[in-house]
Amino acid sequence: MSAHSEAAVAPVAAHEPPYYVAVFTTVRTQDQGGYGETNARMEELVKDVPGFLGMDHAQTPGGLGITVGYFRDADALTQWRSNAEHRAAQERGRAEWYQNYTLHVAKVERSHGFTRA
Repeated sequence: MSAHSEAAVAPVAAHEPPYYVAVFTTVRTQDQGGYGETNARMEELVKDVPGFLGMDHAQTPGGLGITVGYFRDADALTQWRSNAEHRAAQERGRAEWYQNYTLHVAKVERSHGFTRA
């Protein structure tokens, strides 16, 4: 088993609706210089946004990446979207790191989870 598969893995817990999700789906370019550092900085920075609930990531073997950010309300999502460092990272992503991407923002009306005992 790889070290990654041995680590505790769990999705972000279900929250009491309503709340918001931002689903960011990407295909990256070959040039990823600086991406890892910037991504780590964004993951730290978003945690400071009041109303940030968590984030899930997935990557397919074929290169499709999916990040889902969870936010208590629209104001929290707007604060994240408006953050100057985040805006700069978005510009660099379009210029260097992403072949293409989509962003879907939705209001969650129902949420539940399951954990095996």
